[in-house]
Amino acid sequence: MSEQMWWRGAVIYQIYPRSFNDANHDGIGDLPGIIAKLDYIASLGVDAIWISPFFKSPMKDFGYDISDYRDIDPIFGTLADFDELVVKAHALGIKIMIDQVLSHTSDQHQWFLESREDQDNDKSDWYVWADAKADGTAPNNWLSIFGGTGWTWEPRRQQYYLHNFLSSQPDLNFHNPEVRQAVLDNVEFWLKRGVDGFRLDAINFCFHDAQLRDNPAKPKELRQSIGFDEKNPYAYQYHYYNNTQDENLGFIESIRALLDKYPGTVALGEISSEDSLKTMAEYTQGDHRLHMGYSFDLLTDNFTAGYIKQVVSSLESRVSDGWPCWSISNHDVQRVVSRWGGYQQGEFAKMLFAMIASLRGSVCSYQGEELGLTEADIAYEDIQDPYGITFWPQFKGRDGCRTPHPWHKEQVNAGFSQAKPWLPVPAEHADKAVDVQETQVDSILNSYRHFNQWRKKHPSLLYGDIELLDCPEPILAFTRSYQDETLVVCFNLSDKAQQLTLSSLQMNEQQITALTEHQLVTASIEADKLLLPAFASFYGKLSS
Repeated sequence: MSEQMWWRGAVIYQIYPRSFNDANHDGIGDLPGIIAKLDYIASLGVDAIWISPFFKSPMKDFGYDISDYRDIDPIFGTLADFDELVVKAHALGIKIMIDQVLSHTSDQHQWFLESREDQDNDKSDWYVWADAKADGTAPNNWLSIFGGTGWTWEPRRQQYYLHNFLSSQPDLNFHNPEVRQAVLDNVEFWLKRGVDGFRLDAINFCFHDAQLRDNPAKPKELRQSIGFDEKNPYAYQYHYYNNTQDENLGFIESIRALLDKYPGTVALGEISSEDSLKTMAEYTQGDHRLHMGYSFDLLTDNFTAGYIKQVVSSLESRVSDGWPCWSISNHDVQRVVSRWGGYQQGEFAKMLFAMIASLRGSVCSYQGEELGLTEADIAYEDIQDPYGITFWPQFKGRDGCRTPHPWHKEQVNAGFSQAKPWLPVPAEHADKAVDVQETQVDSILNSYRHFNQWRKKHPSLLYGDIELLDCPEPILAFTRSYQDETLVVCFNLSDKAQQLTLSSLQMNEQQITALTEHQLVTASIEADKLLLPAFASFYGKLSS
């Protein structure tokens, strides 16, 4: 185990800084707020924290539109605060990962302000510019994820610029080697400040098709794709040309070469393509590309044992030497207990984390997941997300998963801030506050902590191979094997008791020793049957 890199099998706790803890009481969370809660984070038993963007930004997309990659936005603090955060986290044994948003900048970035002035300046080719068609329309049919065309006219240059996201997020031209080097220099700035790794936002969007070919239309029956449905015209196309270009592999290898100069650092890529699992396999291949990748395949509404098994088996068949990182919640999707459980709570939330943390790979766990927080219902007048404002009321945006973390039930704003928070704190979240769950031995919070500590004692769960077992719905079962340890793991994904014969798994009760030393095991073996109560988990050690 000592030979394994720290990130293999790690639990990475995602912090959305605007909503974690507000130290200066202006209604927005900040870096000093994170520092104040490092002991809490350490108590969770996680290995690292990933902090969503805190860089200088006009906040049109809440930090994913960066105007200065080398400084902290004043609403979050200072570079000195960040340095203090790194030192104190490391003293507690917590690694620090930060977001890097490389494919695009803010339209307020100095590079873009210069690039847009004319077609002859030093930065004129740093963004994706193109002439209009003869009739004045956009260069091709590429669309923005946030709705409408992916091109905006710039009168100074008499050209269009590309934006895969908001019009205030122009895409950099990675075909330009000067851009690639400047981006790598920004990444190295943070390596020199002691970060342990990066979550690379939309990393497959860096390169575009240099010929600007139109994306082909997608048939209506296929428009229900991951993250986008037919309510969003983005789903009307196969996105073959505006992202995931072959040239991007070379840039990824450059990122890895840079990180290799800083031993122990890691790159985790966010991947959303037409075939995300295929792209994930390519991007994590060998020891010269990304260390880990994660896709949106388990961030959908599809919650069946069969679907999870399909995703895992598809990835395992493609990723020979790569390493996955699993996520069932983040700042962009509905909270998992609402998305998958229809607001089921309690044992359901406990089982979900155990399930995702038992698959082969590492885990990204989003803040509030350890409390079992549900999706918040945000009134239209309180919506901040530009995505939600555009698509209301069919889609309410991402604010429902971004509400402030509840710390103290009886305090104003559940202890997040003394000022009015940037998003409201739902009353039902205050009931799940940290101080409430701390005192409950069997709370979701304490179960989360207990499981993380227990998991570290089993190298098969951290590093082992996985073999999926053939089970009927709603049971998900597999083995994890590492060196001389093999565990059989089963989950009942339903709210009804289930049973499974051991013989159907080609096992018998003499071969399995139930592991009952952690809180999550609620299943039992009787004769040849494995009895699984609602939302039950089972872990057993197999004898040779």
